[in-house]
Amino acid sequence: MFIEIPSELEAALIDRSLPPWELNGSFLTQSTMEEYRTRLTAAPEFEETATALRHALTWEGGGYAVLCLGNLAKALGTGVRFRRLVTAFAAEVAVPFSPFPRWLLWKDIGVRVDKDPGKSSGIGYNAFHMDLVNATLPPDYTTLLCVRPDPLGGGTSILSDAHAAVARLSENSRGLLAEAAYHYGTFFDLHGVGEEYKPFPILDASDPGEGFVRFTAKMLERSQLGQGHADAARELAEELVRGQVAFMLQPGDYLIVNQRRFLHGREALNSGQEAVPVAERRLLLQLFLRARTGKGSDA
Repeated sequence: MFIEIPSELEAALIDRSLPPWELNGSFLTQSTMEEYRTRLTAAPEFEETATALRHALTWEGGGYAVLCLGNLAKALGTGVRFRRLVTAFAAEVAVPFSPFPRWLLWKDIGVRVDKDPGKSSGIGYNAFHMDLVNATLPPDYTTLLCVRPDPLGGGTSILSDAHAAVARLSENSRGLLAEAAYHYGTFFDLHGVGEEYKPFPILDASDPGEGFVRFTAKMLERSQLGQGHADAARELAEELVRGQVAFMLQPGDYLIVNQRRFLHGREALNSGQEAVPVAERRLLLQLFLRARTGKGSDA
């Protein structure tokens, strides 16, 4: 769902500044979230916009939203002031946090032509996945703020309803996906996401309708799986592609994905990235959110 910002709210936000955030460990402090809410709730139609945002992420059949902040990005630039406003919107959904000590809340995702093409900063197809799939407490939400789209026109965002895809699988495949037979990636120096989970089931059998679908298509090539488990994961990958939605993020667009509902990815960037100056290449900023009822939150 795309959520447009009412013109009255845009005008009010352009004139409203927010204080620097404070962190408690890797989490945005409760006092910062309360201060942001106090300053923004007086703005016309902020409450209505925040309510629409939360609804888009949690209603039956929902699970993602794009908050269209392009006009604000043009007026304010995409520096600190704008990022505080985006953080305030994120805090209306859940608690912002950073699992990576290197980044304070927001993580840059630029484009590197020498990187593995399938990585988030690569130039190739980034297949369907959930972030931090091998953590016992993955982020409940992953979010991406578009600073610059691919100037050559590629990099379409793709999303797919994970539970709808699972529902289309055979009973045998669902049974295999519920077994703790899968593993992917490394786990080092992470905060707020629990412990390494290895091996893990793709399906959380304790909550088949709302639990994480712990899937990354990269495990099909980079993990040693038995034939049956690999076939079931491959069938899921095909269903995710079959049910995908795709759209191009524009400057200022803020994508929020409920990881308990949807998986995400990206189509390849268009060819010729080597000729694009680094400062003009696609640039996203990533922020993770922890549901307020989730473990690890200070809220």
